[in-house]
Amino acid sequence: MSSSRPVPLRRADIPSAAVPPRRAASTGAVLGAILDHGPVARSTIARLTGLSPASVTGHCGALIGRGLVKEGPETAGPRGLGRPHIPVEIDTARYLLAGAHVAVTHTTLALMDLRGRLVAEERLPHTGTEPAGVLDRVADGLPRMLAAQGSGRTALALGVATGHWVDPAAGVVVHHPQLGWRDVPVREVLAEATGLPVHVDSHARALARAEQLVGVASTRASAVVLFVGNVVDAAFVSSGAVHQGPRFGAGNIAHLPVGTGDVGTTCECGVPGCLQSEVSEPAMLRRAARRGLYAETFPELLQRAVDGDEVAVSVFRRRARFVGRAAAVLLDMFDPEVLVVVEPSAGRLAPCLAELRATTAERSLVCDDPERSVVPSSFTGRVLAVAGTAVALGALHDDPLGPWPALPAVS
Repeated sequence: MSSSRPVPLRRADIPSAAVPPRRAASTGAVLGAILDHGPVARSTIARLTGLSPASVTGHCGALIGRGLVKEGPETAGPRGLGRPHIPVEIDTARYLLAGAHVAVTHTTLALMDLRGRLVAEERLPHTGTEPAGVLDRVADGLPRMLAAQGSGRTALALGVATGHWVDPAAGVVVHHPQLGWRDVPVREVLAEATGLPVHVDSHARALARAEQLVGVASTRASAVVLFVGNVVDAAFVSSGAVHQGPRFGAGNIAHLPVGTGDVGTTCECGVPGCLQSEVSEPAMLRRAARRGLYAETFPELLQRAVDGDEVAVSVFRRRARFVGRAAAVLLDMFDPEVLVVVEPSAGRLAPCLAELRATTAERSLVCDDPERSVVPSSFTGRVLAVAGTAVALGALHDDPLGPWPALPAVS
């Protein structure tokens, strides 16, 4: 595949006129335009959003009053002509968003500023997976992290992400088989423990929202996000909205039959060679061990591949082929503008990304340009930290003036 083909646009690459109006509420649309292009003039925001100048002025005033946006220094008009204007931009000085991603073996705590930039992250290995213990550690760890690394800023909200079946409307983890969780009221427990508004969602949907807000520009309207880790699942973006399903169960693709069902790849679902049994992190460690390469943890195996170990690289290239099979199915089923692969070797090992794209192109009917339509995550190396905080960031942009803490007025 030629390396001269165009690469996917990132948000910073988008010309102002190319940004379509958002479907969110008007204040959210204004906040989104400021996130994209700030510092930006109010007149430009009006053009980007389709709102009247008077409406934009009102929304900007409300956002400034809540401390989410600030005014910059006065600037001259184009080429020094016309009336000067006072641009507005995201204010990162007052508030942060907190996040927690609950994985099978550990929880990742993180802080993010209002521009979507990570400020801090910390991994807390599980001492057990009972919900009470895991959530207690989140509640205990956040104040400590804020005090040590928050630079005096206040947390606006806490976002929580995990795999499998999550009901964001109720704030409940409905079922996470690897953790043994069923109907865990995460929002209720953590809101009481932290005093913060708590938002909960699946990590695949959270990462889809993160891509829309601060990642790959082409994910805004139409995308599939394929998450490959201890848990394998997906998220779907259609007409700008992240699809959840009537029972919030959309994205369960772990048991797609893509493999050979060879020894050691049988899943609890009973399907020989299902996607999760072929590509999950435990499966990778078992496969490497059968080839004489013993790694205690998945990050250790990945580092061996990055360092050039031939067996490790071949194990990851095999994984890339199976992920490519799943990607081809998803592309043909949903025909999205772009498919984002959240899998570390796709972002760190060029041969694995090439293998994944080649397999996808070979098996897909609609994928005629894999370099443009199959891309690695924008957040390789910090996926789990972004996932939790992105839940809160997405909630803020959905309703910037909604039920957040009583924020002091900014003079």
